[in-house]
Amino acid sequence: MGTADIAFLAFGDGGYHVDYPKIKHLKNPKNKQQFIAAELNDWLEDYRPRAEFDHAPIYVYPGTDIATEQGGAQAVGLAMAQLCKTKACQFAIQLGDNVYPDGADADDGKDDQKRLHDLVYAPLKPLFNVDPNLVVYSALGNHDWKSSRKGVALQTQWMAKQANFYMEEQGYYSYKKGVPGNDVEFFVLDTNMLLAGQTFYEVPLNSDGSEGDEGQAIANGTAELEVHEQHEGPKNGEDLKQLAWLKQGIANSTAKWKLVYGHHILWSIGGTKYSEGHVLRRLLMPTLCKYADGYIAGHEHDLELLTDDCTQYDSGNSQGKLPLIISGAASKMRGKHTPFAQYQARQYPQYDLVWSKSFVWGFSHINLDNEDDQLDVSFYTTARDLSGELQSEAQFSFNKRTQ
Repeated sequence: MGTADIAFLAFGDGGYHVDYPKIKHLKNPKNKQQFIAAELNDWLEDYRPRAEFDHAPIYVYPGTDIATEQGGAQAVGLAMAQLCKTKACQFAIQLGDNVYPDGADADDGKDDQKRLHDLVYAPLKPLFNVDPNLVVYSALGNHDWKSSRKGVALQTQWMAKQANFYMEEQGYYSYKKGVPGNDVEFFVLDTNMLLAGQTFYEVPLNSDGSEGDEGQAIANGTAELEVHEQHEGPKNGEDLKQLAWLKQGIANSTAKWKLVYGHHILWSIGGTKYSEGHVLRRLLMPTLCKYADGYIAGHEHDLELLTDDCTQYDSGNSQGKLPLIISGAASKMRGKHTPFAQYQARQYPQYDLVWSKSFVWGFSHINLDNEDDQLDVSFYTTARDLSGELQSEAQFSFNKRTQ
């Protein structure tokens, strides 16, 4: 990399550990066979091919036969540290769901300061051992919002006291890296807040993997109105203020590169997040297509690289496809919905799935090449044996979009 390049890690959904399980897994315990059977049942219910079924490694609590999925956060932390010994990692971006399953202030009797240390700081300690000054710029996800506004505040207050973490109190913010002329401005979104301000239905897929018709689904009762908890709803037009802030900030930015990141996806192949994708594309794509060099998200627990050619939106002064990087595999695994991915490819000419890897733990590394004006993204995974072994998966380059 050149001396003026900007290089950073991107990882999301890293806040899961078996010591902090979902309450339902304790109230309705399953042994290993039952747990896998339930996973398979969920897989088939969503019309996914039986031959493609897989699951995360299974963890059984000592002295019991209660099973849950193993978490990969520690292994991913080790793998990122390994990479950063040989490749420049100037800082990192964290893509939300930093605290599973219910954020801070969860009703489980556990101490929040210990929770935040265990789930947010501890997995990244190997990384901070490599570079004690590395700063992680964090976004909020839906699980961070689960319990209460107090829970969100506890997380932002905790981060404010940590030298290695940064997140502003309102959950969305911008910051710059690099030197003028060869710099990047990041715009960090609270996408949960944006979605909580919208009314929309979750519409189930058809048996062939295609999206169901919303009108029909409402009529036959299969459409589910997405109802957010009262504390998640925007107060005093917070969501509209955030959208206006993004539009104004990115339009007026003097930075060479402009990147946007948030928790939720715009497109993905998991087969369960597409209703949210429709909503967020409508809210964000006109701005992103005109001004951004890329959008980075988590939420899907896999690694994906997609593009949108922006033909559905007035792209203004930007050129070329908008890279959409999904890096949500930092502690949990999820599979690809192949029939749904194939449906999207047929149905939406503006969309392209470039690459993906499912049922893995992993992360991405992004390099902004200021000499060739390219965005380089590399994807990495780590072994299921929790060793933290680093495995290189794929590398891609995109020409800079904005002028």
